[in-house]
Amino acid sequence: MSTLRRMSPRRSYDQYCSAARALDVVGDRWTLLIVRELLAGPRRYTDLHADLPGVSTDVLASRLKDMERDGLSTRRKLPPPGAAYVYELTRRGRELLPVLQALGEWGRAELGERRPTDAVRAHWFALPLLRALPEGGAGEGVVEVRLEEGHFHLYVGAEDGPVYGDGPAPGEPDARLVLDAGTSEAVARGELSVADAVRGGRITVTGDGTVAKALLAL
Repeated sequence: MSTLRRMSPRRSYDQYCSAARALDVVGDRWTLLIVRELLAGPRRYTDLHADLPGVSTDVLASRLKDMERDGLSTRRKLPPPGAAYVYELTRRGRELLPVLQALGEWGRAELGERRPTDAVRAHWFALPLLRALPEGGAGEGVVEVRLEEGHFHLYVGAEDGPVYGDGPAPGEPDARLVLDAGTSEAVARGELSVADAVRGGRITVTGDGTVAKALLAL
């Protein structure tokens, strides 16, 4: 019997309502944050655990099994010399991007100033920044973002595959953005638009791609 077949059935609200059915799948604590991490593409278990501070190893393993059972993610072994197992979203799992974006927009009012106890990773600003880019007005391409906390890159306009990636862009990006912590936090809270930040010199834009040109024209 396969591992998936041995998994216990998920708990259900037993309500004939699409919202309730959705929460049956993604309503457990940590599930949507795991989706956030996997929107960056395939991730190893150790990488997921490192970027989800506060989650126990048992809970993370349980959530990943639940997500595989429910068709949100898959687990596969990388070819040599990697030979490590990675987790990645299925198409069904990637469809949660607009859900996370809507939830993130709704939650902006809860951010406030960063607390001393708040963990932070540079790539956690990827979805807020992607959400803040002018819809349809920034073109398509790879945008490298440099923050004080680290670097990440966005795949602007991508309909399939990763939405963002941790670290510098794999090649020469279409645009490179440099901004400080205060600016990134203000954008994440919805207090500052990307256009105003570029015009005010709080976001430095360089590059020759269509995304850079579109941002410089704001």
